[in-house]
Amino acid sequence: MKLSDLKQGQEAIITEIEDSAVTEQLMEMGCLPGELVVIENVAPMGDPIAISVVGYKFSLRKADAAKVEVKIPAGYTNA
Repeated sequence: MKLSDLKQGQEAIITEIEDSAVTEQLMEMGCLPGELVVIENVAPMGDPIAISVVGYKFSLRKADAAKVEVKIPAGYTNA
C-alpha cells in the first residue's frame, strides 16, 4: 500500500521508500522504515497531504507520497 492511498486520520508504518529525487529529504525529516506516519489533513482537491511522523508535521505532494510504501499493522483499526 502507498502512503498516497491513505485517508485523513489513518495511520500506518513506513516499510520502504522508493528511490526518487525526494528520498533523502524524506529520510532527513524522519520518514524511515519502521516509523509510524499519520495523515493529518488532505487538501480539498486531494493534493497535497499533511502528514505527521516522529513529531514533525509537513506537507507532501501525492506524487511523492506514492513513493512511500506503508503497511497497516495487523489488528489495527484506522479512522
